[in-house]
Amino acid sequence: MSSTINKNKPFLFPQGNSTVLPDPSKFFSQNLLSTPLPTNSFFQNFVLNNGDAPEYIHPYLIKSSNSSLSVSYPTRNSNSSVISQVFNNDFTITSSQQKTKQSSNAKHIITSYSDLSVTLDIPSSNLSFFLVRGSPYLTFSVTKPTALTISTIHAVLFFTSNDSHTRYKIQLNNGQTWILYASSPIKLKAFINDIISEAFSGIIRMALLSDSNSENEAVLDRFSSVYPLSGNAKLGEPFSVEYKFEKEGSGDLLLLAHPLHLQLLSKSESDVTVLDDFKYKSIDGDLVGVVGDSWLLKTEPVSITWHSSKGVKEESHDEIVSALSKDVEGLNSSAISSTTSSYFYGKLIARAARLALIAEEVFFFDAIQKVRNFLKETIEPWLEGTFNGNGFLYDRKWGGIITQQGSNDAGGDFGFGIYNDHHYHIGYFLYAIAVLVKIDPAWGRKYKAQAYSLVEDFMNLSIESNSNYTRLRMFDLYKLHSWAGGLTEFLDGRNQESTSEAVNAYYAAALLGMAYGDAQVVSIGSTLTSLEILAAQMWWQVKEGGDLYEEEFTKENRVMGVLWNNKRDTGLWFAPAEFREARLGIQLLPLAPISEVLFSDANYVKDLVEWTLPALNREGVGEGWKGFLYSLEGIYDNESALEKIRNLHGFDGGNSLTNLLWWIHSRGEGGDE
Repeated sequence: MSSTINKNKPFLFPQGNSTVLPDPSKFFSQNLLSTPLPTNSFFQNFVLNNGDAPEYIHPYLIKSSNSSLSVSYPTRNSNSSVISQVFNNDFTITSSQQKTKQSSNAKHIITSYSDLSVTLDIPSSNLSFFLVRGSPYLTFSVTKPTALTISTIHAVLFFTSNDSHTRYKIQLNNGQTWILYASSPIKLKAFINDIISEAFSGIIRMALLSDSNSENEAVLDRFSSVYPLSGNAKLGEPFSVEYKFEKEGSGDLLLLAHPLHLQLLSKSESDVTVLDDFKYKSIDGDLVGVVGDSWLLKTEPVSITWHSSKGVKEESHDEIVSALSKDVEGLNSSAISSTTSSYFYGKLIARAARLALIAEEVFFFDAIQKVRNFLKETIEPWLEGTFNGNGFLYDRKWGGIITQQGSNDAGGDFGFGIYNDHHYHIGYFLYAIAVLVKIDPAWGRKYKAQAYSLVEDFMNLSIESNSNYTRLRMFDLYKLHSWAGGLTEFLDGRNQESTSEAVNAYYAAALLGMAYGDAQVVSIGSTLTSLEILAAQMWWQVKEGGDLYEEEFTKENRVMGVLWNNKRDTGLWFAPAEFREARLGIQLLPLAPISEVLFSDANYVKDLVEWTLPALNREGVGEGWKGFLYSLEGIYDNESALEKIRNLHGFDGGNSLTNLLWWIHSRGEGGDE
């Protein structure tokens, strides 16, 4: 995508000087500091504060502190509200000298990273860890002869070696069995809580034997001599992602796939072998062995459209036009200027943009000119840096867009200034910009560079050092969905609440590509939209009778609150779990044509609505949330939902009566194409 953007002169917003952003030079090697750095990565905790909060690198939790690295095959705690993986210090690896010193000044350094891997060096211990996502082995290099200490909080019950001292089997009193492989002979001695080596240099791999049967042990043995150094993901053809792993050693590479990987691998022509019986437990579902250096993941094609797929029933046009006239008449660019939050402002302009598209669908063209004028008056100040009270700035420290409010307040704009929620906020702006470009191409030509700068902030594919933005700021190419957590240390890793707003971001970027006739932006935006939807349907939408999560959790829930890398939570950032209508709404808004794809399973939708409806008996339920609930009810009971929507007294800031009526009257068969 970067080559497309660079056909035009790159635009950068005015430079910002943040007082709240952390210093990236603390944990990144010097050679990486000239490149925009990741702000929502799978290893983000390793470069924040003391760098010692754990990260979940499937299938292990990894924690690096001072001069050591600890690994845990996590246990699970679950109830009807929360599922979490628990870090138990199964093994801690350091040099014997550093363990004696216990130096608090030693630290790790990130020397390289990619979509699927990070290399973490601990110079004081002469250790370099190749942390590749989905590897059943923890692989590290001892860079020069060093005596090691591998300690555990458990007791070592059984310890045995092969004749060449290159393979050790270690049984712990918590029921775990681990196998250690060395690239050359290593002399190890086991004590109750420590395993001590003589001086050694070379490669060591440690793997949990996830099942005690001899077949799984044979699998680990067979693939132990080939290890991955790094892994990259490539978005080439539309609706496909290709993984390519760089490896050392001759032979085949063994890695682990999560359930969505397996779903997408099954649709592709990948030259891989799936080992169905070789499994590790994970909060994301079973991780299954895959043999192969390159994976091709094929996702479902998604049609990116401006309008509803079936059109609006002709007999309903009059009712929609009546609401549309009032909503358009109510647009006031002066009134909106009092909203200085980038998030809420974005919702308001995206709401207005919806009115223009609905006007096209019902052939009420008189409304479009007023919406166009409103959008110009409200968007231009943000693109020109003249909006009073806030605005976009460019941060050179990490390489991205921040806001004025976020530049000196970590909580300002919901943490936008520390790279939280970028796809949510910018997605709304891009939706409004895309519509304005569609209806006013001359305006679009004038502001194309600014529009593309917003896209690049979270959808840049470049890994070049001359790029102004980091690669895919929010989207995780291993998990295949976005994270929203920004530069904040969380014990459970990154998190995302509203998948639907993530879907909206990539959908809006694809629409912008359509408006500009840019096939590459359409392709990337469409592919990421499809993946985000599939991930939402797998991990956020909780199906009755599903076996992905524990039975107690599945029985009590139909939709997630906040999904963390290491936890599943029914609570929301802004409301308790009991507010089911808010949980439903935050996973649906904004209501747009792409919502049809996100909630395409009518049986699930009915279960979700019936699960949610009793929550409306509470005092003080917001009318805005009711609107989203009723819109989903309209998928299977149009008349009931329509009557309820007609009786609403208020709407979410990004929604309107016009939009809800458009949705209801464009469901099911019989609409006009």
